[in-house]
Amino acid sequence: MTSPPESAPVHVTVVHAPACHLCEDAVDALADLGQRWPLTVRVVELESTEGALLVAQHRPAMNPLVVVDGAYFSSGRLPRKKLVKLLTGRVLPSASASAVSV
Repeated sequence: MTSPPESAPVHVTVVHAPACHLCEDAVDALADLGQRWPLTVRVVELESTEGALLVAQHRPAMNPLVVVDGAYFSSGRLPRKKLVKLLTGRVLPSASASAVSV
């Protein structure tokens, strides 16, 4: 019996603001979800050039801005159930840990 092919990871970018508890919560939640789903998580500081460009492009109401595979996903508290629903439709669950970069 062969195992199913591993799905390509979903690329998640979190635009992180200084001293933002919702930003920290989103990064922690993505690390937890990365235990089950193949995620590549990038944390971009709001004050960086890339962070400023993403905010100008997506115009979030609050922090953090979360972008999934280049498309706006959410701002503010990360909607975990909505993200799991999106992941369920896109990728197979994985036992591999997520890659998180800052």
